[in-house]
Amino acid sequence: MSTRTWENLTIPAPGTYNLDAAHTTIGFVTKHMMVSKVRGTFGEFSGSVTIAENPLESAAELTIQTASINTGVADRDGHLRSDDFLATEKFPQITFRSTRVVHQSDDEFTVVGDLTIRDVTQPVELKVEYGGAGTNPWGQAVWGFSITTEIDREAFGLTWNQALETGGVLVGKKVKIEIEGEANPAA
Repeated sequence: MSTRTWENLTIPAPGTYNLDAAHTTIGFVTKHMMVSKVRGTFGEFSGSVTIAENPLESAAELTIQTASINTGVADRDGHLRSDDFLATEKFPQITFRSTRVVHQSDDEFTVVGDLTIRDVTQPVELKVEYGGAGTNPWGQAVWGFSITTEIDREAFGLTWNQALETGGVLVGKKVKIEIEGEANPAA
């Protein structure tokens, strides 16, 4: 892999890198009944990062297939695919397009961009931890990252909820998004 040094980091050479679906997980966490957390993932997605000569001018995009949501419970997944939540038949994709990259410190960056869910676009800030670059045992270039952010699902039109007799609501308003991944040079 062609790498270079920037701000004491070994980073990939300029170019376009695709997410490696076999080594990337797109997950989320939200409160359930105000007492516990429910976790889930999206199994079908594609994305790329174009590393610029100046890394702060790089760009990223991600497309997630909403019907690929999986929380491990078929009935819950069906409800999340319904019009109460993702409305996967009407809105088959969630998209993200970066607009700006800011170097915070060491291996930490903020990637600002537009997240679209149910045709509602809101700006979000992703906290990105760069994991490093290398070559896997088969000679393929790879670099890794960890991403977190938190969104208010109601800002995207995901407003369904149910009041609880004990107070509070069935589904939390805040959703934490967690992405662990790797990218490889585009063919």
